[in-house]
Amino acid sequence: MDPKIVLSIVVLIVALLVIVWAIARRRRTGTLRQQFGPEYDRTVRVHGPGRGESVLLDRKERVNKLEIRALGAAERERFISRWRTLQSQFVEDPNRTVGDADRLVKQVMEARGYPMSNFDQRAADISVDYPRVVDNYRAAHEIALREGRGEATTEDLRKAVIYYRSLFSELLETRPPDEHDIRRREVA
Repeated sequence: MDPKIVLSIVVLIVALLVIVWAIARRRRTGTLRQQFGPEYDRTVRVHGPGRGESVLLDRKERVNKLEIRALGAAERERFISRWRTLQSQFVEDPNRTVGDADRLVKQVMEARGYPMSNFDQRAADISVDYPRVVDNYRAAHEIALREGRGEATTEDLRKAVIYYRSLFSELLETRPPDEHDIRRREVA
């Protein structure tokens, strides 16, 4: 066979492989952007595009291996009652309320089956199923840390409680599941 023809075939095959790889990469990026929303942008900004996507895929794989469960109705009502109590105490003791909100969110996460390792791992795990509120969780945690150093204002503490409440509400799953939730359960 003519070497020019062989070279042309090899070049064509390599070009096709590059095109297939580019299409697969673009599809993966689109899927991750859709699933993780603002968390995708944050992770890519922190780690760079290639590494950021790998980090997100690793998170997804880790969380898919966990035995995350829905709360029972009685359990959910117990947590809601505890939230109402702590929220009603904000005016009298905002500092304590922020600490209580942090602990209650952790208890709900634990009841659902999320591991209670360090904060960064908890936030990463939560980002898989709740990417739109994980920034709130990070902001609330940061305010709680500032409160521990005596650097948070009452307005900061109010925001922290609101941020914790957004994740708390999502963790209770009182809303109907969206398509992402349904797909995740089918895959798991």
